[in-house]
Amino acid sequence: MGTHGYAAPEYILTGHLTATSDVYSYSVILLELLTGHRSVDKCWRGQEQNVVDWACPYLQHPDRLHRVMDPSLEGSYSVEAEAKAAMVAYNCLHSVPWTSPTMREVIDALKPLLTMCGDLGTPL
Repeated sequence: MGTHGYAAPEYILTGHLTATSDVYSYSVILLELLTGHRSVDKCWRGQEQNVVDWACPYLQHPDRLHRVMDPSLEGSYSVEAEAKAAMVAYNCLHSVPWTSPTMREVIDALKPLLTMCGDLGTPL
């Protein structure tokens, strides 16, 4: 019944897959990319074991976002793109299922960030 760490809460409760379940799962992957943490990692302590529980409190605060960003990126990203990607993830993970963005809306929000990252001259 769903992959632990990626399954949307409403799917866990009902067992019914929906388009919003996919959006939630995609956002967990986005969060993994931003933070460098796996969705569930027992090597970490407490709340850090679940990337959604650990990172979500920081996602809507650009001034605190650096605390959860993947240190191996060494700051080689646009801070504006970082904040926008984090807000996309936050909106997908913290929305009430029926108000969650569609996958098209997620893609449309993330696409412009590619050009922001390209301005840095670093490979994606």
